[in-house]
Amino acid sequence: MNARPGLAITLALGVGLCAAGAVAANAGMSDRTSPGPHASVQHGRYLVRAGDCMACHTASNGAPYAGGRAVPTPFGTIYSTNITPDPDTGIGRWDGDDFYRAMHEGIARDGHRLYPAFPYPWFTKLSRDDVRDIKAYLDTRTPVRQRDIAPKLPWPLSVRSAMAVWDAMYFDAGSYRANPEKSAQWNRGAYLVRGVGHCSACHGDKNFAGAVDADHPLGGGFAEHVFAPALTGGQRDGLGQWSEQDIVDYLGTGRNAITTAAGPMAEVVSQSTRYLSKPDLRAIAVYLKSLPAPPQDDVATADAAVMRHGAALYLDNCEGCHRRGGTGEAGAFPRLRDSSAIQAEHPDTLIATILRGDAVPATDADPTGLAMPAFGKRLDDDDIAALTTYIRQAWGNHAAPVSSSDVKDLREKLRHPG
Repeated sequence: MNARPGLAITLALGVGLCAAGAVAANAGMSDRTSPGPHASVQHGRYLVRAGDCMACHTASNGAPYAGGRAVPTPFGTIYSTNITPDPDTGIGRWDGDDFYRAMHEGIARDGHRLYPAFPYPWFTKLSRDDVRDIKAYLDTRTPVRQRDIAPKLPWPLSVRSAMAVWDAMYFDAGSYRANPEKSAQWNRGAYLVRGVGHCSACHGDKNFAGAVDADHPLGGGFAEHVFAPALTGGQRDGLGQWSEQDIVDYLGTGRNAITTAAGPMAEVVSQSTRYLSKPDLRAIAVYLKSLPAPPQDDVATADAAVMRHGAALYLDNCEGCHRRGGTGEAGAFPRLRDSSAIQAEHPDTLIATILRGDAVPATDADPTGLAMPAFGKRLDDDDIAALTTYIRQAWGNHAAPVSSSDVKDLREKLRHPG
């Protein structure tokens, strides 16, 4: 069960502002409305969607939950595993204790250690009841006979027992325990964000071993070759300008009055967070809005010639949709002015969106699914560097300039993600 694309073998993705689940028993809350096997399966389905499990454990054009999705890392490639109830190649022979140990300790049924690309450092926060319900739902899926693909990693990373050292250094097992000084709603949000949502897997900075900075777990970090912005209270590149309702709207529909989901986060909204209940979305918002803002660093001012070139490119390629002044069009094209995503510490998400294009996730609440074309063939590296620099410093935006080498490097990574 090593699944979720990311930049390090110890990185568990989960794409973005991803969060959900049910609160542990010791938090005094549950979203289960009735007892019995059917309720357990339905609740497990909710949790599986909340954790974005199908996206991780499904290869392109592959059978759902059968694994085989490539996880590119700086060290090699890992492939997600088969979690269908097939008895020979999936988890059909796993009992509840086997599954609980994998979720809480990162150890498979046969005793081998899992790579933390499977987010057990976060899933360990889940209650035993929630883990049981996840297994109950997975047991109802169609069994698929598909053997796991061995990871392509160099020695000693190819030796799974080496993960025992990583666990000893960076992994803290144990279910979530409520903070008695906070409200039930705040605790629910904390449980969702820190647990099955595994938000800091993307939105947290990592050390050389891929472990998330425990002191600043949601301060922004790299995942899938793009930068997941901070979820703390920063006014420029965090959620300081977002209201609780902005967060609820973003997770539920993929857009709000400030921005639109792009890149990996669009997939997270489409396959995960849009299925969360309104109380869960509100709890997540309450928790995230409680996080303090980090100190803001000064940034360099871009060269005047670069800004003129970027302004001309913006007029020719962007102004028709995003409007003069970067104001966007409510309900259609995202605002670029005063956008925390645009002003993120690293520009990779913006660069990737310009290179590849993107689409707003279509949801029941907002089924339009508007798309942005790719400009990677139309604009060269110098053009995209000037354009992104202009967008990041125009209209009062305040973010570091972008170099053509930044664009070239990311273009190459996106062309050869493995």
